[in-house]
Amino acid sequence: MGARRLEAFSDGVITIMVLEIKVPQGDSLSELLPLLPVFLTYTLSFAYVGIYWNNHHHLLHACITVTGAVLWANLHLLFWLSLLPFATGWMGENHFTAVPAALYGVVLLMAGIAYYLLEQSIVRVQGPDSILKKALGRDWKGKLSPVLCFVAIVATLYSPRLAEAIFVVLALIWLIPDRRIENVLARNET
Repeated sequence: MGARRLEAFSDGVITIMVLEIKVPQGDSLSELLPLLPVFLTYTLSFAYVGIYWNNHHHLLHACITVTGAVLWANLHLLFWLSLLPFATGWMGENHFTAVPAALYGVVLLMAGIAYYLLEQSIVRVQGPDSILKKALGRDWKGKLSPVLCFVAIVATLYSPRLAEAIFVVLALIWLIPDRRIENVLARNET
């Protein structure tokens, strides 16, 4: 199987992970106020899905050979991302309380670990001189992300709002475009 087929499948799965906001019963603007926590978690999770989709796209462009290990690592990532709508809805409906916020953090942590395992599966197939290995470099964002997720999970015991702030900061770190893979691929083509 080629990387493009795997990318198309993964894009389809990520696309159907629809995050849902329920329509209020009334017709006044005041009816929207109780939905603010739901909207905020929706926005945060939409950003995370976009970040994963974008980085996954670049990652698979650096993938030349797809093995069974790469397929399973990719499915592992998709599994954790598929739980994001549930964790998002639960956290939003419960206004950022501790247990739903902790679960949200666990889902983000496990998705980050799964993404790392997918990267490593691809590098293992392509070897230490691969394009992806060169592009990853020190990977400070990849190393910082699980630490911040873990800190946010622990923070839910003391302040779910602090945990939310950490989730937002983590998303902002990743919203700054990560062009490592893109740059290495461009250099390789020339």
